[in-house]
Amino acid sequence: MSRSKSGVYFLVILAMVFWGFTFVAFKFANLSFRPITIVFFRLAVSIFFLFGFAFFFKRLNKIKLKDQKWFLLLALVEPFFYFLGEAYGLTMVTATVGAVIISTIPLIVPFAAYYLFREKLTPMNYLGLVISFGGVLLVVLTRSGGLAADWKGILLMFVAVLSAVSYTMVVKVLTEDYTPITITAYQSFYGLLMFVPLFLIFEIKHLDFSMVTGQSLLAVSYLGVFGSGICFILITIGIRELGAAKANIFGNLIPVVTAIVSYFLLKESMPFMKILGIFIVILGLLLSQISSLRVKPKKGRESVRHIPNA
Repeated sequence: MSRSKSGVYFLVILAMVFWGFTFVAFKFANLSFRPITIVFFRLAVSIFFLFGFAFFFKRLNKIKLKDQKWFLLLALVEPFFYFLGEAYGLTMVTATVGAVIISTIPLIVPFAAYYLFREKLTPMNYLGLVISFGGVLLVVLTRSGGLAADWKGILLMFVAVLSAVSYTMVVKVLTEDYTPITITAYQSFYGLLMFVPLFLIFEIKHLDFSMVTGQSLLAVSYLGVFGSGICFILITIGIRELGAAKANIFGNLIPVVTAIVSYFLLKESMPFMKILGIFIVILGLLLSQISSLRVKPKKGRESVRHIPNA
């Protein structure tokens, strides 16, 4: 593995670790704010961070008129539909269960990537995915073998999953012409515009600043800077350099991180099955990376491989 490729893997893993913390951060933010309010402030924080970073380092590309539709579609699937599903879903399920459902994204992305971009996974990649997901299930299984979660919350979390898969496919198109920070900044900007009507109509009347704490403000800030800023930049680099399917394989790390953080901060239980599941997830991820992803682009579109930069 080349040094530059190792660096990309590190960035993708870092993104998953940061994202693992977001499920716990949401629980703290939800003590003071309603779901849409959390998303609204989260995106507002991310916009200030992203555009400030982009202007300072001169990494912001001008969007071509013909690509506006792709940026609008990107914002529609994520953050708009994704955060609607995730934010309301997390009010009905635990942080760990929510993270586990989100971790099914890598199981769906390869099929979408194959259909759209002819990205092919080897049998070892698929074996790693299956083993990893088996470990994910162990993280949330009860002693009786059941999964304690509200079905409505689960359904909403799967809305987020399908939105994230769609996001990955659109990002694959945009990385050919735009830097990761450009994509992430405009994605957040258009997403915020979509949430403005919902915030003004349904949420602002419920905003009670007397309920706001330093802890909840810190949680929202983390969600904005890391969850909607740095993480999206890092995963966009990963998708560009590794391909959509292989970059998203690491999504199974998210519930592992969430389970550990939830144990310490939210006092969620950590029985033996959860610990075993964590090790199985890591084993599956290692197996999935043994064989290289073979990419066969569709005619008329070349596979993109650039030197990583934001």
